[in-house]
Amino acid sequence: MPRFVIFDLDQTLVDRKSALSDAVTGLGRVHTLGPDAERWLRTELADRANAADFVRLREAFDLEVPAAQLWQEYVSLMAAAVTCRPEVPEGLARLRAAAWTIGIATNGASDIQRAKLAATGLADLVDGVAVSGDLEIRKPDLRLFELAATRCGVNLADGGWMVGDNPAGDIGGGQEAGLRTIWLRGRAWPDGLRAAHHIVEDVTDAITILLNETSE
Repeated sequence: MPRFVIFDLDQTLVDRKSALSDAVTGLGRVHTLGPDAERWLRTELADRANAADFVRLREAFDLEVPAAQLWQEYVSLMAAAVTCRPEVPEGLARLRAAAWTIGIATNGASDIQRAKLAATGLADLVDGVAVSGDLEIRKPDLRLFELAATRCGVNLADGGWMVGDNPAGDIGGGQEAGLRTIWLRGRAWPDGLRAAHHIVEDVTDAITILLNETSE
């Protein structure tokens, strides 16, 4: 089995939920959005966020500030708020030291996902990144896994691993891509989806599994 792994980003390597809450609070404070607008944002951005959401926000609450400005401010606030526990980059560094090739495949707008990667320092610890906004596709679309592999300089046909928290997008998509999978328990598991090779509570547990594979 080649030493190649793709990681999901949000709620796998970084804490998006807390960052989202902080960013919405910050945006509301800057523009005095009010509780209704903040609740709207928390609901609409719960699973994903893109520039079009802020066009709808502006229209729904009759805001004067341009939607593009709101989006860019939100991107900056998310980058400032997103957190990554020290154990995560330390684990990725250990994988690289063990000759693993590391990719990231993440759903989301390209600018905001890359801002998170830069802000947390994760961009310097991986070999390639594929963001759904790069191709306007989303996991579990096979093409996003193929793009991640290509940007890492490897071939999916040679095998590898996928680690993530989303059963359908990360685990189902990884399975269709021919990868072995590690699921971070949390979301409900859908009926009919094949079990992951491993189930863990934390991404550091997944990294430990991969490192043990290295030593076998």
